[in-house]
Amino acid sequence: MKKRVASHYVEKMYLLKQLKLFHFTIKLNGPIIKWPLQKIKNNTNLLIIIIHYLLRGEQFNRPVMLASGNSSAHPEYFILLGIPGLKNSQFWIAFPLCAMYVVAIIGNTTVLHIIRIDHTLHEPMYLFLAMLAITDLVLSSSTQPKMLAILWFHAHETQYHACLIQVFFIHAFSSVESGVLMAMALDRYVAICFPLRHSSVLTPAVVGKLGAAVMMRALLLVSPFCIMVSRMPFCPNQIIPQPYCEHMAVLKLVCADTRVNRAYGLFVAFSVVGFDMSVISVSYVMILRTVLGLPSGEAQLKAFGTCASHICVILAFYIPALFTFLTHRFGHHVPGAVHIMFANLYLLVPPMLNPIIYGVRTKQIKDRVIQGCCGKGP
Repeated sequence: MKKRVASHYVEKMYLLKQLKLFHFTIKLNGPIIKWPLQKIKNNTNLLIIIIHYLLRGEQFNRPVMLASGNSSAHPEYFILLGIPGLKNSQFWIAFPLCAMYVVAIIGNTTVLHIIRIDHTLHEPMYLFLAMLAITDLVLSSSTQPKMLAILWFHAHETQYHACLIQVFFIHAFSSVESGVLMAMALDRYVAICFPLRHSSVLTPAVVGKLGAAVMMRALLLVSPFCIMVSRMPFCPNQIIPQPYCEHMAVLKLVCADTRVNRAYGLFVAFSVVGFDMSVISVSYVMILRTVLGLPSGEAQLKAFGTCASHICVILAFYIPALFTFLTHRFGHHVPGAVHIMFANLYLLVPPMLNPIIYGVRTKQIKDRVIQGCCGKGP
């Protein structure tokens, strides 16, 4: 009996620059691979992806768009590789990532629901916590669904405009989260250093204006990322060696001088993080001075306890964020898999940990969760 010979076809590749229809066929017959194609020899990475799909017995359901020549206005889509270096483990890595994402969704949704229904929690601290929960939901949901689709279902393609939208959401809401953490530090400063004036200084209207200012800052600073990139030509290589679109990763595919883009990216990162961390640091220096001046040790411990949750959240956000930012630009010797895993954790760990930290450390939220789980009324 003759063995069945696997034969797969990839057809109808378009050359964007010349706008000519160019048909080709890839045949996989046993160990023999025939490539009757010379005009796309510079697109080695894409051919590797095609071979990978064929070896898995998969087919392309639609034409693959390629640029011919040096550059094109923009590609139809990009290919996200996932986690290079851990291809054999990607399927299993997705399970803990999915569990963390589910915890983040449930935890932040629970915090929002509790703050919404309990009018005694409509105070500055909890309103800022609600802003943080909304930001975490957007930040985690902007990357995790697509990442899981890549790791589990090999859905590597992402549309060009969807990629730019993802870039915007990742960077904008990272800036928003940093700004909300800064606002929460100001809230702790006023609450501990000026307790009698706290309710008059941080009114709901002031809290709303702070939240609007943080959001407006993110929109004004991050929008130029996408605008500048969308006006630049792209090289034929459309491979992004990570599971989501990020500004620097997309910028590496541009066939033009990107020094202005890189300089602006550094300016935004250092201005946002530098300003927010400066305000947070000054706030906690003032808080420390006030707390150490309290007469009793019990009062000092209580004051420190109100800040412990916020400090944990700050560390969980800024440490992986700074590591990811620095290694993307200067850590050329850091293994790609390590960098990408840290980048994933930076977008997933804070949204997962924030509701847990505040749920454990905040009595009102913890009591509400226990009441809800036990089926008791308030």
